[in-house]
Amino acid sequence: MSRTVVLVDAVRTPFGKAGSMYAGTRADDLMVRAIRGLLERNPKIDPASIEDVAIAAATQTGDQGMNIGRSAALLSGLPNTVPGYSIDRWCAGALTAVTTIAGAISMGANEIAIAGGVEHMGNHPMGEGMDPNPRYLAERIVEQDALAMGSTAERLHDRFPQLTKERADRYAMNSQLKTAQAYVDGKIQRDLIPTAARSAELGWTVATVDEAPRPTTTMEGLAKLRASFRNGGTVTAGNASGLNDGAAALLMASENGLNAHGLTPLTRVVSSAVSGVEPRIMGIGPVEASKLALKRAGLTLDQMDILELNEAFAAQALATSTATV
Repeated sequence: MSRTVVLVDAVRTPFGKAGSMYAGTRADDLMVRAIRGLLERNPKIDPASIEDVAIAAATQTGDQGMNIGRSAALLSGLPNTVPGYSIDRWCAGALTAVTTIAGAISMGANEIAIAGGVEHMGNHPMGEGMDPNPRYLAERIVEQDALAMGSTAERLHDRFPQLTKERADRYAMNSQLKTAQAYVDGKIQRDLIPTAARSAELGWTVATVDEAPRPTTTMEGLAKLRASFRNGGTVTAGNASGLNDGAAALLMASENGLNAHGLTPLTRVVSSAVSGVEPRIMGIGPVEASKLALKRAGLTLDQMDILELNEAFAAQALATSTATV
């Protein structure tokens, strides 16, 4: 019988530009800081009561290797009795860590556990060590475009031609402006854990805000940027997500775990879903996954008050918003 699963708390390090303010910081140390920050904010939790730690990373080598879930648990000071494991579903890795832990809690395997993710793109550039099987192209299992995320975003523009570069730029600009306002309103800082950082120029410092936002972004400035993946395309450095370094950690529990430790839940996990789509338009995946998640929850789209899309390209976010769920 399934049990109620709740999210108790969530924190993250400030995000740095790839290879910038965290150039001298290891990926596993970023993950450790997030876990320690999470526990510091929740002193009612006995570390020995945590029953598992699931951590995601897309490139699991070097300082993101050695089963980073278990490694981060040990380095964080959790007792040796607390196990850990690593997950890799690329961009959806940390969310998969959350849903995997949720599944374990739902089936009664865990009462309290930690899920999270880390990516140090300065230490591990996108595609590092990749060796795609030549059969992908030789047997036309996928097209060349499917091997580059930016190209898949351009394919979405082909499918939805009304999603012009101007619309993508405006979406990107508004995202920057909303982020700036969220900082003014104090909505972002509450979840950030101050994190030590070291650079060759400044020496040691403490990161307290994200490095990547550009609050002075304008439509005029975005219009001048050239397409990155296709001549005359829509995807530019200005309407795509940045390459970042950072980590996040979440505390999850069952109702029994909540009551045993006197915790207050933030929200309840109701349903989740993952869906595969044609690789060359992988960015439309949230649409099919949302359909399945809603069906499993017995809910409909018109019952939703807020929809959040965590996507890499403005064209992708617009396409998923345009497609019918």
